[in-house]
Amino acid sequence: REKDEKSKNWMPKFLTAKEDKDWRKSIENLERIFKVKKSNAEKSKRMEKEEQFFRETFMYDKEIKVINTAIAECSVPSNRRVDLPITAGEQLEVIDVTEGTAVICRNSEGRYGYVLVEHLNFR
Repeated sequence: REKDEKSKNWMPKFLTAKEDKDWRKSIENLERIFKVKKSNAEKSKRMEKEEQFFRETFMYDKEIKVINTAIAECSVPSNRRVDLPITAGEQLEVIDVTEGTAVICRNSEGRYGYVLVEHLNFR
């Protein structure tokens, strides 16, 4: 019996049972699925972090609701951390209207910041 058990350990992979190969393929498929979900989890974690930063920086305790959507007319870099850098043609979600000419917006990456109304095109 000991001899039979030892011989199984050194057998080449191509001599393994067909069922074992199917089992390996199913595990590989599951790994691919979980990798996709892992990247989505990382993205949602990053968005939660951005939301927490937004609430602390802007002292925003209301529920975050999208009032309107707008498209950026031109590219504007941010001078401060609270300003949202935008690129021309980017779609933004308007969260809140502030006093003056700025609105609080969120971009597709989940980042929040002030954007001047003159740079936005509302449909």
